Amino acid sequence: MQKDIADRKIDWKKIENYIRTKIDGIPNSEIEIKQFTEGYSNLTYMIKSGDWEAVLRRPPFGYTPPKAHDMEREYRILEKIHPVFPLAPEPYIYCDDPEIMDKHFYVMEKRNGIVIDDDIPIEFEKTAKTGQQISEAVVKTFVDLQRIDVEKSNLNDIGKPEGYLTRQVYGWIKRYKQSSTGDEVENIEEIEKWLMENIPTNEEVTVVHNDFKLNNMMFDQKDPGKVVAIFDWELATIGDPLTDLGSTVAYWADKDDPDLGINTIANNKGFYSRREFLERYTQLSGRDVSNFNYYLTFGFYKLAGILQQLYYRWKIGEMKDERFSTLNRGISNLIEMANEARNNRLL
Repeated sequence: MQKDIADRKIDWKKIENYIRTKIDGIPNSEIEIKQFTEGYSNLTYMIKSGDWEAVLRRPPFGYTPPKAHDMEREYRILEKIHPVFPLAPEPYIYCDDPEIMDKHFYVMEKRNGIVIDDDIPIEFEKTAKTGQQISEAVVKTFVDLQRIDVEKSNLNDIGKPEGYLTRQVYGWIKRYKQSSTGDEVENIEEIEKWLMENIPTNEEVTVVHNDFKLNNMMFDQKDPGKVVAIFDWELATIGDPLTDLGSTVAYWADKDDPDLGINTIANNKGFYSRREFLERYTQLSGRDVSNFNYYLTFGFYKLAGILQQLYYRWKIGEMKDERFSTLNRGISNLIEMANEARNNRLL
């Protein structure tokens, strides 16, 4: 068995024996294991035998907070989403037997393509046309996801849409406060008060991916305008579609953005600006986005909260990676972006 040097903690022979009993058609060739991700997010591995390939996902090693890194939930969501939205990979098996692995895990199909993170990949031309093709593909795919009929697709049980945005707002404010490090962040209390007092009412219910961003997508190796997969469904639910839009547009970038503590290439030549992204979304979806500044404000605040949790764990010594030592700058800038959005000065 060939494997990366990482993860001596996993008995890969047990895993191999288990999946061979559960999945038909795996060749008798030697199993190869390659780790895709590492660190404090969910761990992802490629499993290969001959021309058969799959992906295994599991939580990180060590302590994980309650309800975090829920691989069973992600597996069950993929079971429901894949038949109606084929860009979601097909799940194969789920296992929570501690005799097989210390943490629960699932295995799904492997998609082949390119994940774009902080640079245009060498397979694509670095031109304005490429940026436009990628941007258009992201918006269209996002709108297609929200076109899924929740009722007909039997997705009603993956979330509780009534009061969804209220729970999100109060929940993220609570998480931010619980991970406070004492760093002074200008305007944050004023923004939190404004978010709680101005929650909009939107009765439309769609699938909400909750982490729809460029590096959770895979593109065709020869066509930057074609999406072949969407990943990371762990947080998916149903609720107000504009909450997802707010987060996605916050992750998107404009050329004049300060350091937001995240990787992005959307500020490169040819990519839609945030305004253009929103305008194209509105054209394709037909939705009323007149109140979008609220959702964008919350999108920036939520992203600041995500980074604040990471920064807190670094500051208390739980995370040793020194890259997290400067996240406080990104957090402060995100809160300032939230303030700009609140005052209608961004779009």
